[in-house]
This record gives sequence, structure tokens and C-alpha cells, in this order.
Amino acid sequence: MKKIALLFFLLNATFMMAQKDVSGVVKDKTGTPLPGVNVQEKGTKNGVSTDVNGSYKLNVTEGATLIFSYVGFTTVTKPVTAAVIDVDLEEESGGQKLDEVVVTGTRTAPRSNTTSALPIDVLTSKDLTATGQATFDKALQYKIPSFNTVMTPVNDATSLLDPYEIRNMGPSRTLILINGKRKNLSSLLYVQTSPGRGETGADISAIPTDAIERVEILRDGASAQYGSDAIAGVMNIILKKNRSDGSVTLRTGITGEGDGEMLGVTLNNGTTVGGNGFLNYTIDFSKVNLANRPGTVDAQGEANDFLGGTPADVAKVNEYLSKYPDARNVNGSPETAAAKFLINGGNDLNDNTQLYYNAAYVYKKVSSFANFRTPYWRSLEEAPYLNDFFGNGDSNNPSYEGYGPTFEGDLNDYNATLGFKTTKNGWFTDMSMTTGGNSQTYTVQNSQNRSDMLDENGEPVYQENSPIYFKPGGTSFNHIVGNIDISKTLSDHISIGFGSEFRTETFGVQQGDKASWDGLGADSFAGNRPENSGKWNRYNFGAYLDLAWDVTEDFLINGTARYEDYSDFGNATVWKVSSRYKFLDDKVTLRGSVSTGFRAPTLHQIYTQKSQYSFVPGEGIQVSGIVNNISPQARQLGIPQLDAEKSTNITVGVGSKPFKNFNFTLDYYNIKVEDRIVLGDKQDTQFGTVAWFSNSFDTRTSGLDVVMNYSNIGIGSGKLGFNLSGNVTFENERISPVTNNSFGQTLESLMFTSRPETKWILGVNYDIGKFGFSLNNTYFGKTTFNQDGLNADLKTEFIPKIVTDLGITFSATDRLTLAFNVNNIFNVLPEWKFVAENAAGSALLADQAQVKNQYNLITFNGRYDTTTYDGSHFSQLGTMMNLSLNYKF
Repeated sequence: MKKIALLFFLLNATFMMAQKDVSGVVKDKTGTPLPGVNVQEKGTKNGVSTDVNGSYKLNVTEGATLIFSYVGFTTVTKPVTAAVIDVDLEEESGGQKLDEVVVTGTRTAPRSNTTSALPIDVLTSKDLTATGQATFDKALQYKIPSFNTVMTPVNDATSLLDPYEIRNMGPSRTLILINGKRKNLSSLLYVQTSPGRGETGADISAIPTDAIERVEILRDGASAQYGSDAIAGVMNIILKKNRSDGSVTLRTGITGEGDGEMLGVTLNNGTTVGGNGFLNYTIDFSKVNLANRPGTVDAQGEANDFLGGTPADVAKVNEYLSKYPDARNVNGSPETAAAKFLINGGNDLNDNTQLYYNAAYVYKKVSSFANFRTPYWRSLEEAPYLNDFFGNGDSNNPSYEGYGPTFEGDLNDYNATLGFKTTKNGWFTDMSMTTGGNSQTYTVQNSQNRSDMLDENGEPVYQENSPIYFKPGGTSFNHIVGNIDISKTLSDHISIGFGSEFRTETFGVQQGDKASWDGLGADSFAGNRPENSGKWNRYNFGAYLDLAWDVTEDFLINGTARYEDYSDFGNATVWKVSSRYKFLDDKVTLRGSVSTGFRAPTLHQIYTQKSQYSFVPGEGIQVSGIVNNISPQARQLGIPQLDAEKSTNITVGVGSKPFKNFNFTLDYYNIKVEDRIVLGDKQDTQFGTVAWFSNSFDTRTSGLDVVMNYSNIGIGSGKLGFNLSGNVTFENERISPVTNNSFGQTLESLMFTSRPETKWILGVNYDIGKFGFSLNNTYFGKTTFNQDGLNADLKTEFIPKIVTDLGITFSATDRLTLAFNVNNIFNVLPEWKFVAENAAGSALLADQAQVKNQYNLITFNGRYDTTTYDGSHFSQLGTMMNLSLNYKF
């Protein structure tokens, strides 16, 4: 492999061909210069952006063709027939355009959506901000039907980052890129019994929306092009490059219930560096207050869980609930404060070489709560000292009414890339170094260690001597990635790309203070034990070869092969073949691909070993654990070490632009994953109740993606546009027996049916004068759950719902814009019902006492009545109103 890597470097210094300089100015139809226009040499990655005056200068190969593309404008192609080429771009509004140039999905020459063999969504910064959503991930939820994210009902560490996924494949199977370079994973591993269990992903909520120029989402397996984690697709976030036209945005908002107040300010600006370079920077501060949505707690369920259910005990519970109907539980959206800093820049070192760089740092502070410990759950009869901790300390007239442990998380996330691009003799070389990391540390307050341990003098170590403030430790992840990418258009018909990547990753578990893990540990969130803490590292080397053959002007064949070698589990070789055929003057494009892929187990999945608290129906909160695959306990249990997942992806689609203002795409996908890595059910062993990761079974996911846009319809003096997009899941199921693990109904439903079977987004936009109006309707199809503790003859079904969002913008002046958004204007909330699986289930539903008991089991006695304890359909916060003011410099 060292010889191959050396060859890649040597090829960069070979092959001599004539070069020439070309320059010019790019303007719109009114004659206004356009800064930030992408000027690309066709068939290469050689390109620049226009400066503040709309000017550009580029060194190209003799006989080259230039592509001028800019978000919101029609792409123009010009052959280089003179040293000066000026271009006027025509504005084109209304959704995704099939002729936008995209850089994602190929390692040879960038192509337009029409000439790409793969389905790619393009979202502009305007598309994202128009949703009125506070974070990037939530904006995608209401723009991309195959993308889903939901706030987990039980927060804990997941309050720092909500799980997301494309095509029901889990957060770890979508690769996130920033300007084409791999973003680091989060250090968080989802271990709660909720969607995303057993997975991790990059923190896309950390990326400020105002720093994004556009997002390219490749809805196809791409492991052959980009390596591990790209089984479901790739999200490439392209950062803004403008050198001027900065702006400051003030945002504020509140929910319809009067909580969850939000306040934020963002500055995005750019400047020229060194005459021909640029630096764009974004600073974003935000604060969102707690939005609480507790349910009304059932007394009989509480008595059954904590007091044995006798009539006298029920009276005791009722007395408390008459004062606090929600049992003082806090669940919903936690308080969050965030500070985000990002830069993106570049500079021409000479006529052939460009230096580029970007960096980001995010700090996030989240304050949430564990389930409130009521006085009949943690009673003075059992522990009189609780009145000293959480009451008035007066034993004759105690004021103790329980306690609510806090969970506070501090997140730091950073990434940075430094690289250069050079063109010599038609060979384009891109070399870069990327680093990134994510760390999370936790704090638990207002809690205790209940352990009855005694010291050498026979005195309690904890209980009345317990602290009420704990530092349970945390986790960290970082990587360093080196990339070399080389490409060349060999002729009018053939282009080649090849390259290599070296990546080193480190995952760490930080030990908690002793009181947080000793004995029972902190009540609500036990700390990381010393034997489960440490740092673990691995590295891998990858190499790929990509060939694109334009058989004719209309017919393209693209093939890619990749080899990866990991230090901890071995190697993988994958490939991809894709093709497209255009006809009817490029009005229709047929496309398809077949590929194999892989996903390496994350270090989190290999090394995580811990204790965790979770709700056990009928038993309250209990402690269980995770045993990792390399531990002595795993050997005694016969648990094999993890290997990579393997996948086979098939995509077939059609794209059409029958006339200027209308386009649509239809794409069928079929994804088979072998040896899928899952966190199985908790099992009783000689080491207690534990769960573990394993390559447990094979799955198949298939469905259809639809995207349609119709824009520029003249209505009065304004223009109307429609967009319709949807995702339909045909199958998402396990297709082999479970091995090396236990995987019951609850986990089956979390993995396969906890996301909507179908999701559609219908949007209407109308621009007239200084006003812009948008009305978007998002249809969330049915989801089903078999919650932990639910009778096997029943399941729960979340009823399909439509969430409607209204947006109004007013351009007061050329510089000042006001935007008002009402998300979920009709205050639609998730709603579920019991469904019988058989006749026994129907009989059970006829008995209201049994129905009430089942309700209590899956909602923790009503605490989570809207979402249940194991999952949710969409946000439970209801109506949210947001107002923003944007001022351009």
C-alpha cells in the first residue's frame, strides 16, 4: 500500500500541457456585479469564486470550457475563446433545479443534476432559513422527506444531540462532509430505549445555518467514493464564500404555551484577504429556555410501582398528586445555550495553486432533568436524611416533597481543514489535512448516592454523608484525516480520479468522581467507573480509483473502486457502477447505480462499557449495564468482536425538466445491510442485567423518493411556486435470524417502524412586491411501536398528522428584511392509540382497567403521555412563533 500512496504523489508531478489565463466579470441582468459566483473549468475541480466586484481570474488548459454557477441563477457554460470572458447570469427562482452544478457523488469532474447519475438534493441558505427552525437539523426535517430527527422523550445525554437519519438507516450511516471533507463524529453514543439506540453521528446541529451557502444531499450509497459511514448517503455542507454583503440577524421566538423562549444573534460577513483571497466568518449566539410538557400522573400506577398498590397507599399518592398532578416531572425541550464560531477562506498562491481553509468551534450548554423522585418513591421512612438534603431539616415538621436531579451537559465541538488545490498540465490535485473533535462532560446536581456502604468505623460512606453534586465524567472523540485527490479529464469522453485517505481516530471515556459511580452511584445518572474509562485509538488507510466515461454526450458510465485497511478489524474492498442517459434535448434523464459498501464499527460501539438508569415498566427506574466486546466478561459470555457491516445498494430513477419552470425526480432505492451492528436487549447474566453490541442480523430497506418543483407562475403582479416532495418506505425489516444477541419486539420496532412509513412535504410560495409568503405542510405517516413492557398482543400506533408552517417576509428596504414564522400553526401534537395484534389483544382493549394498566406501563404512569417512554412521532412542543430581523451591510 505504501507503493500505491507514493504513486499517487508522483503522478501529481507529471504530464505537461499548455496553460492560459482567463479573466472577466460576472453580473446579473441589471448590470450589478455578482460576488461569490463559482467559476469552474469543465471536467476538472479547478475553479475560483468571483470577488466583491464580480471579477475572476483562472488558469486553465488550452481549449477549456468554463461553467458559471451561482445559487438562484441559471448556470452558463462558455468555451474559452478569448483571454477575457464576461458573463451575465439570469435569475431563476423556485426550488431545486436539475441544472445546478453539484460536487458531491463523484471523484472526477463536477456535473449538473441533469448529467449526474445519482439523486442529489440541493438546499440553499434561503431554503433553510425559510423554515423558521432554530437549528440546521430541524430545518432539514421540514425540507427533506427521507430525513428524520426527533427529540427523544427521555433526555439525559441525548439532550445534547438528537438522533437523525436518512432513509431509516440510523444516524451512523450518513456521512457528513464540510466543503467535501469528513466531519468528526460526536462522542455521544445513544443508549436509551428510543430511536437511534446503539448509534452515533456527527453533530450537525452545531453548524450555524447562516454560515451555509448550500447543502448537497446524496441519496445513495457512497462508500466506494468516500469510505465508511456512507451506506445511506452523504450530506455535503458547502460554506459561504462571499467577501462582502455581510449581515446581522436577530431572532426571537416562543412556543404557543408561553415557554421555550428563544433569543439569538448571528453575524455573517466576509472580507478580501491579500488582494485575491477571501475570508468569510460567522458568529452565532443563542439561548433557548426550557419548554416543559409533562403529563398528568395516574395515582394507581404510581402506587403499583412504588408502594404495592394498597388502598391506603393510593390515598397517599393521591394526596401528593392533588398538589402536583404531573408529579413535578420535567420533560420536553431542555434549556440550551450555544456559541458558534466559523471561518471559511481561501487565497491564490499563484496562477495555478489555491490555498483553502475552514474552521469551526461550538460550545453548547444544556440543562435538563431526570425523572422527579417523589416522596413516596424516595421516602423519609427509608431515608430520614433526605429532609436535610432537600427539605427544611426540621424532623418535627419536615417540608421534604421529593427531589429532581438535574442533568447538565457541556459540549465542545471543533473541526478545521487546511489544504491546497493546484492544476498542472490538466492534472488537478487537492491535498488537505482535517482535524475535528467532540467532547461532552456531565454534571448531576440535586441528587444523592443511596448506597448503604460503611467505612472501617461502621459509618455510612454515603446516604446522609453523600454529596448532592456529582461530576459523572464524560466522553470524547477526535480524528485527524489526510486526503490526496487527483483528477484529470483525459479527453472529451474520459475523466479519471484517484486518491487516498489516512485517518486516525481516538475515543475516550472520562472517569467520574468516585461518589458518582461508587456503589449505586449518583441517583439518576451513574458516573463512569475507572475500569470502564480510558482512551482507545485506531487508524485506517484507504485508496480509490474513479473512472467516468461519456460514451456519448447523453450516455455516461461511472465506476469507482475503493480499498480500506483498518488497524483494529481488517480490510474491506467495495465498488460502485452508475450510469445515466439523457434524451429529448436533455428534458429527461434516466439514471441508476449499483454499489457495495461498508461501515466500520465506531470506537464507541467497540469500547463503551457502563451502567445506566432506565425505566422498567412496573418496576420504576432500574440500573443495568453495557458490556463491551473486548472485555473479559464478553469472553466468558461468548460475545464475538465486532466486524464491519457490508451493504449492497441499488438505485434507479428518472429526472425530467419538460419546460423551464417545472422539474421532477423519482428515485427507487433498495439497501441490503449484512452483519448489521446493533445494541441488543438487556439479558440476565452472571454479571447482572447487561446488553452488548454484535453483528446481529441482515436488513433490507427499500422505498421511493419524489421531488417536484413548479415555479414562476404569474398571479397578479406576483409569482407563485409549488414544491412537492415525498418518501415512501416499501420495506424496512430484518431478513435473517438474530445471532450473537437478543433482539425483542421493542428493539425491532425502534429500528424498523419508529420512523414514518411515508412523509410528504407540500409547499406553496408567493412573492409579490416587498412581501414573500410561504405555506408548507408536512405529512408524517404512521409509525408503530412495541414499547418495553407492553403486552405482546398489542402495539401502539402514532396516527398520521399534518404539520402546517406559515412564513411571511417583508423587505422593508434593500438592506432590512423582517421574517415572521409560525411553525405548526394549528398546534398539531403527536397522537397514538393501542392496536390489537390478534383476538387476545382485542379482548384486552375491551377491558378499560387493562387498557389503563397498559397505558401506565408505557408512559411511566402518564409522565410521557404524548410520546410514550420509548419514542415520538414529531415534536411535542406544538405551535412555535419566531421573528427575525436581518440587516445587510
